[in-house]
Amino acid sequence: MFCRIRSGGVLGIDGFLVDVEVDLASGLPQFNIVGLPDKAINEAKDRVRSALKNIGFQLPAKRITVNLSPSHLRKQGTLYDLPIAIGILRLSGVVDVDEETVFVGELSLDGKVNPVNGVLPIVLSLKQRGFKRFIVPRENAKEGAIVQGVEVFGVSSLEQVVRFLNGEERLEPEKVDIQSLLSKAFEYGIDLADVRGQYQAKRALEISAAGMHNLLLVGPPGAGKSMLAKRIITILPPLTLEEALETSRIYSVAGMLKDGLMAQRPFRAPHYTASEVALIGGGSNPMPGEISLAHRGVLFLDEMVEFSRKALEALRQPIEDGEVTVSRVGGRITFPANFILVGATNPCPCGNYGNPYKACTCSPSQIRAYQSKLSGPILDRIDLKVWVEPVEVQELVNPNTGESSKEVRERVIKAYEIQKERFKNSKTKFNSQMTEKEVEKHCQLTAEAKKLLEKAMSKLHLSGRSYNRLLKVSRTVADLEGEENIQEYHIAEAVQYRIEEKHISF
Repeated sequence: MFCRIRSGGVLGIDGFLVDVEVDLASGLPQFNIVGLPDKAINEAKDRVRSALKNIGFQLPAKRITVNLSPSHLRKQGTLYDLPIAIGILRLSGVVDVDEETVFVGELSLDGKVNPVNGVLPIVLSLKQRGFKRFIVPRENAKEGAIVQGVEVFGVSSLEQVVRFLNGEERLEPEKVDIQSLLSKAFEYGIDLADVRGQYQAKRALEISAAGMHNLLLVGPPGAGKSMLAKRIITILPPLTLEEALETSRIYSVAGMLKDGLMAQRPFRAPHYTASEVALIGGGSNPMPGEISLAHRGVLFLDEMVEFSRKALEALRQPIEDGEVTVSRVGGRITFPANFILVGATNPCPCGNYGNPYKACTCSPSQIRAYQSKLSGPILDRIDLKVWVEPVEVQELVNPNTGESSKEVRERVIKAYEIQKERFKNSKTKFNSQMTEKEVEKHCQLTAEAKKLLEKAMSKLHLSGRSYNRLLKVSRTVADLEGEENIQEYHIAEAVQYRIEEKHISF
């Protein structure tokens, strides 16, 4: 006897169809699973056997063979427990199942259906193949229901699935109000108005958010670098539904998706002890790293120079390409990684180099060695570098607050709209992502701006990459001002974020 139960798997952040083929044959009782299963799937034999026994069904005393097709793709995880159990029950005559229903879920020994990772990409992918009915763990039902045009039923136990399939219990498809979830985009609990003073740094945050430019904040301890960095997320525009689904797929695969949808732009702040794999992603079973979890949002590296040199250098290619490819013997997996990099660092080991209120105790060689931990290629990929001065006492006690995140965000959204129109026929979305041809086309300078740019290039000895990034920042400044051409003062403002402040080499 043979039957086929539909299920799905995940490769990177993409789902694919898996046919769970179950065969019962005469012979000595055996239970074999083939089709490149990992250890967790091989252990499904014991979970399925106990789950069936504890809900009142005995495993048939026959030779049971389960094939996970396509057999050339490695299958991983515990999501095939439920379809294997349903296949055995179908061949035993307990339930009747069509081949248009997709099953995903892990089983406990008592028959409970536990949540699994990757339900959202599986539903998205299988919907494109014509499947419209999914039975998933109750905890995963919301993320599956985000996909429009399908029915997703959340179940809590194998016994409940049996009753539902036999018409003994009625279940309603999960419903999710997407607009209600997206309306929570700005519920951060922090605001840019919380930061006193730091007007240049706030302006740099605005430019960074408006054009998706990378930013480095340098200054003594307590100056407010971390406080500023954490608030850049509050001035970014809300995620579009397409972006929210894209980000949610990553979090679904990582098992970190809450409420079914990523409504807010992600903000990731890994500790400086994070390894290269933790940042970039990978492992024997490749999983997204911090840069992918920060996709469409912000990756904040506090104490940036304390990260390992190897981990920081690994960021170079993802910053340029907006994605990271993890290569293994079994193949290559690409994860999206389009994020704003925000770094914060002290200028020296003691932190007081350039501090007007405290003396630095570091030697010149110590300062040079500390600052050289950030390589030239990494610094070249950072568009804005800002010195963050300690806040004056008058600013701290002044009851007047600066602009709110909402006010700044409105200007950023206008700049986004300009870029959306500019790049409507291009893969480029933001000024920071412009190609050389797009820079030449969209960064038109006035005669005065050209002269100033030539002087800046000559004096600062900027590389070709730095030159392009300077033009991109100038383009963003002009967009914030609503100007079509780049003016002299736009170049001047962009240049000040490239100048070595306080004789610092960052």
